[in-house]
Amino acid sequence: MKKLILLIMVSALMLVSACSSNSNDDNQTSTKDNNIQELEIKVSYENAENTPKHKGAVKMKEYIEAETNGKIKVHLYPNGTLFGDNEEMDNLYANNVQFIIPSLTELAGLDPVYNLHTLPFIYESEESALQFWDGEKGKSILNGLEEHGLVGMSIWPNGEVAITNNTRPIVTPEDMKGLIFRIIGGQLTESMYQQFGAGTERIPFAELYTSLEQGALDGQENAISNVNASKLDEVQKYMTVTGQGRVDYVVLTNTKFYSSLNETTKKIIEEGVKRGTEESRINAKQLNDQALQDLKDRGEIEITTLTPEQRKVFREELQPIYDEWIPIIGEDIINELLK
Repeated sequence: MKKLILLIMVSALMLVSACSSNSNDDNQTSTKDNNIQELEIKVSYENAENTPKHKGAVKMKEYIEAETNGKIKVHLYPNGTLFGDNEEMDNLYANNVQFIIPSLTELAGLDPVYNLHTLPFIYESEESALQFWDGEKGKSILNGLEEHGLVGMSIWPNGEVAITNNTRPIVTPEDMKGLIFRIIGGQLTESMYQQFGAGTERIPFAELYTSLEQGALDGQENAISNVNASKLDEVQKYMTVTGQGRVDYVVLTNTKFYSSLNETTKKIIEEGVKRGTEESRINAKQLNDQALQDLKDRGEIEITTLTPEQRKVFREELQPIYDEWIPIIGEDIINELLK
């Protein structure tokens, strides 16, 4: 009888303990939910849906909305449907949009170091590029954006540059002479094309297809996934995979929005960006490889990939660019990248 009473008492204590534990868990969840701010977040970018950037943005949205039980709603605006790349920065500063994901070279006006990824043939691989930006030196460069009212949260890759045009295959620097290209880089890229005797234009990505179709430009440079996603092979005859530079993006918010977040909300958004980063990086190589195959399968554009010997000719032609820009970007940064 005593054993039975003791067993009942122990069972009762375990039940009370379990209820107490569940109550504490519920209270912790409730407290967390109460601390989450109700927000509407807009994310604007120029790229289409079947690109690494959009895949990353979708993952970021899904995580934030699920983790906050819908208290934070994330609205995605691909294809420049909210703001074009020539107006999104001003609207980020004005907090009309909370996140944009521009090319790193869009920041070159703030600091010439953001020309780094367009320094020709500087990266050995995508892995080395991302390793640099994830490292101490890369994070230090992004942290420097705060003095300009921006928060650089992460780097999302898109891949190496390919050049397209409607005039001739490009296999030597001489082949670029006299052609006009829409470029995605800043002053460094402009100097490089000038070295080849080519002209440059900067127009919003959303206007690129029409500009090429109407013959306002001879060609353009872009990641292969962008060429495929925007069907530029419909309006271009030749593509050369040069490997001269990269198209990489930076996830930006503004300090006004970021500083308005409490710690609970901030951690969720930061984790959302992290999940988006992982997704974009997983998809970058896969989508670029698939994009190249899609372009080959459609057969609308003649594709050339430069050999190591051909790339060497381009590098030699660009020596004046290295001499000019390495001191501007910083030899310490270049040395860190080349480790």
